[in-house]
Amino acid sequence: MSAFERNRSFTQLIEFEIEPRQQQALVSALVEQTERLAQGCGGFLNASVQASDDGRRVLNYLQWQSREAGEAAFRRFESGEQDFWQLILTHRAKTVSFGSFQVHSSIARSHDDALHCHLPD
Repeated sequence: MSAFERNRSFTQLIEFEIEPRQQQALVSALVEQTERLAQGCGGFLNASVQASDDGRRVLNYLQWQSREAGEAAFRRFESGEQDFWQLILTHRAKTVSFGSFQVHSSIARSHDDALHCHLPD
């Protein structure tokens, strides 16, 4: 892996397909879990929990400074330290899809309303 690839941030996307009556409870549980990750895992950059309008899907977006940081956090999920598998069972997820992505560029609006593009070093 080149230095350029190592310096790219790393994104994990976890999509849950659920019954609409489970959506709000799952969103709340993921928000709580994401807050614990932000406090307890090194390399955390940002995250969001998103709910579909039809009530059938929830997307958890997690961004890390590196692939290693993201994978270490996921190992905490697998070991039960963050109760991830219990979360899936409790909220009766029909399917759970995982995706991992290297960030090649990002664009964001700053507090002064300017757009900033970031390309990894």
